[in-house]
Amino acid sequence: MISTLYIAKSSLVSHFDLEPPKILVVDDHAASRMTAVALLAVEGYEVLEADSGVKALELVTRSQPDLVLLDVMMPGIDGFEVCRQLKQDEQTRLIPVIFITALSDRRSRISGIEAGGDDFLTKPFDRLELAARVKSLVRQKSLNEDLDHAEQVLFSIAQAIESRDPNTGNHCQRLVELSKAFGGYLQLSRTQMRHLQWGSYLHDIGKVGIPDAVLLKPGKLTPEEWEIMRQHVLIGEKICLPLRTMHGVIPIIRYHHERWDGSGYPDALVGDAIPYLVQVFQMIDIYDALTSERPYKRALSSAEALQVMEEETTKGWRNPELVQQFTEFIRSFSN
Repeated sequence: MISTLYIAKSSLVSHFDLEPPKILVVDDHAASRMTAVALLAVEGYEVLEADSGVKALELVTRSQPDLVLLDVMMPGIDGFEVCRQLKQDEQTRLIPVIFITALSDRRSRISGIEAGGDDFLTKPFDRLELAARVKSLVRQKSLNEDLDHAEQVLFSIAQAIESRDPNTGNHCQRLVELSKAFGGYLQLSRTQMRHLQWGSYLHDIGKVGIPDAVLLKPGKLTPEEWEIMRQHVLIGEKICLPLRTMHGVIPIIRYHHERWDGSGYPDALVGDAIPYLVQVFQMIDIYDALTSERPYKRALSSAEALQVMEEETTKGWRNPELVQQFTEFIRSFSN
């Protein structure tokens, strides 16, 4: 299924590559705008024009350009505000913005960076420099979109997997919310928080490769079926490995069934050989499973779930210190 998706996407990209990139030039000064338009047209780009920030925002929404050349000093909405709005919108955040301005002072450049600008050109600009910077950023946008689309495919697969098993309900979404709260309690870094939340969605993505007869079996799995089920962590790792942005999530996918005493799978890791973020994820994953109703069990209360986790810690399955932290978190969170 994965290869089919990528083949189809590759064909689609090849089709669109035949179309020239679309550049929007925004400048209230007609002569400056026409100079940029002429230079870009010579380079083979399709060029759109806007003489104000308001018109620029309308054109971006309607035409979805591949790059915006944006003057800073304009009446009404200035270039900084236009850029800020584009970067805050999910539909336009990947469009590169090059500020074209007569301003070369440090404060203006800092303002442009804070607004989300990708590059700067000072008037009057050199044709070769303009062409090189536009070409570089258009190429980068294409790469970013490919990466963004690939990530979206993975999350779509994860949602499809959850839909296969109606008994899990909104398990992944609950994990995301709990990971935000517990991650904040532990004062995790911004990067760790992102990996933890992505792991909440993608930890079981490998179940796409597990047959329904095993995945959805209502009764106890046979040893052979259990061996098939255990493969989902390795399948998930293989699916996500090609994406660099997933490298911080892959340990959660591969190791979330490891145990502190080495009795888990797939690698029988012991103690802190299990990555810390994986151990954090296990707390929220186990707690949600215990407190959620399934056909084969009732939902435990918070106190009952913490008791089960304490018993598993006594068996040697969990990190005692982290379980204590999680217990304190849940109790404070519940009060």
